[in-house]
Amino acid sequence: MTSSSDEDKQNQNANNADTVGRDKSNNSENNNNNNNNSNENKSTGLIASILDRATKSGFGRKKLNPNKVEAAVAKQMDQIHKSPEKIRLTVLGGGSFGTAMANLAARNGCDTTIWVRNKRTVKSMAKTQMNKKYLPGYKLDNRLKYSYDLEAAVKDKDIIFLAVPSSAFRETLKNIKPFISGQSIVSLTKGMEKDTFALMSDIIKDELPEVNFGVMSGPNLAVEIMKNMPSATVIASESEPLRHAVQAALHSAFFRVFASDDIRGVELGGALKNIYAIAMGMAAAYDVGENTKAMLLTRSLAEMSRFGVEEGANPLTFLGLSGVGDLYATCNSELSRNFRIGNMLGRGMDIDAAVKKLGQTAEGVNTIQQVHEKASKQGIYMPITHALHAVIYEDKAALGVALHLMEAGFRSDVEFVMPHDHSNAALTAQMSAASSADDSEGNTDKKDSNNLKNK
Repeated sequence: MTSSSDEDKQNQNANNADTVGRDKSNNSENNNNNNNNSNENKSTGLIASILDRATKSGFGRKKLNPNKVEAAVAKQMDQIHKSPEKIRLTVLGGGSFGTAMANLAARNGCDTTIWVRNKRTVKSMAKTQMNKKYLPGYKLDNRLKYSYDLEAAVKDKDIIFLAVPSSAFRETLKNIKPFISGQSIVSLTKGMEKDTFALMSDIIKDELPEVNFGVMSGPNLAVEIMKNMPSATVIASESEPLRHAVQAALHSAFFRVFASDDIRGVELGGALKNIYAIAMGMAAAYDVGENTKAMLLTRSLAEMSRFGVEEGANPLTFLGLSGVGDLYATCNSELSRNFRIGNMLGRGMDIDAAVKKLGQTAEGVNTIQQVHEKASKQGIYMPITHALHAVIYEDKAALGVALHLMEAGFRSDVEFVMPHDHSNAALTAQMSAASSADDSEGNTDKKDSNNLKNK
């Protein structure tokens, strides 16, 4: 830790001590003043327009009355900031990102355990101090502990980080429920539950309604974190003490932890960007130019924020690390599992074969299905998502679908700034009709697509 980081932590300690004791009425008054100032300084600029839209939509900072669990955490915040090593935490899940976060916390001096279901894997990790399957070649901190005993890993901890696939998230919460006695839960999982559209925060509230929780997301490629390449993430929670505790546990000279209270926005950014990483991987297989990549990236951001607002997120969140930051990193790196899946699909491999070859969970595959279904039902304009669904699950020709995307009407550039020229419903109907108009033409496009890939 550098000396400047120590100074930042001391300043944070002082600020936190002051914040915990602050009168709630002052917070409310300050929030009202901020809203009034925003309205008074409103201009025709882009950022001002978005801010005005967010204010009118009722988005903003929320201060909730702390429940008993949060109050218990708050009492320990001073000690945690003075001595981060006193934080006791467990990471459930031995994938690449969970391992990287556990290693980071252990290196910061926290009492850290990583839990993996398989007993043989745990013994191998403890012996070699390495996750040979997901992070081969990277030595883990010698203070990191390993466990396959779920009860022992969870009991008497301060924070439990869940880094399991979305398909196993609910089951894991049910399994730890008997051992919960005041611990806070932080989700590291970026995805949606199959068939329910539940985000991980929804599942936490379903299974452990009294638990203090948060979600973490950002441009966090695990290999780069293990290499000590400067990186950052976002912890989102309605609990200020929990946000500070996560920052104290994970913040380092090479890894910054920013805070947010928009759980929905941060979580949706982390889940939705996986869709567009698959799209970018497919585009890369066709060797598209920089103009195409830039167009795909920015229209993906517009699509993410459009969907996010419909789901109750603050549109400004998508301009941050968990939105455009994570989108950029995932769409431009072969380290991204979803990018690799898309690239394999673009080279002619079917979805089942691509997933098998990857050998890891690519959350975007399930997310495409979930978002396609929800957007179709609610009339949310999601052309890229619908196009991917058509290619992957409806056996449409990729080049034909791409051409229909380019021809699908007119829209304004930046979301929430000016009205679109055509309704979402009209454009969606136009795309749907165009993509299914002529099956024989689609088959011809598919042959041309395969010929192009074989050249």
